[in-house]
Amino acid sequence: SLPAATPEQKPPQPAPMKGTNTLYLRRGLRGGQKEIFDGDVVVMGDVNQGAEILAGGDVVVVGTLRGMVHAGYPDNKEAVVVALNLTPLQLRIGPLIARGDDNPNNRRSPRSEIARVKDEHIMIEPYQGKL
Repeated sequence: SLPAATPEQKPPQPAPMKGTNTLYLRRGLRGGQKEIFDGDVVVMGDVNQGAEILAGGDVVVVGTLRGMVHAGYPDNKEAVVVALNLTPLQLRIGPLIARGDDNPNNRRSPRSEIARVKDEHIMIEPYQGKL
């Protein structure tokens, strides 16, 4: 029989690598739902109005983002938000805040976009397949 393992004999644990701490949601978020996670968050579905995501890293929405998202919480300005249709009521990256357009007549046709910090402002531009 094998001897019982003592705490000193535990195998060494690999150091966590940057970018491996990800919450993967195979569903959308309805109004009133909130997800809080200290790493990156990937949502396979829509984030509806009234839903919130608070992430320490990036937020990727494979769907429409209409709710409130805070990427890079609390002060990571390197975080990004990517969505197939980016129309949030409020978007935060680190300490910066951008408000969405409440006028439905100003809505653009849906296209993948990325929000990131440039020159201390949140900029939204077409997503070209690279961060």
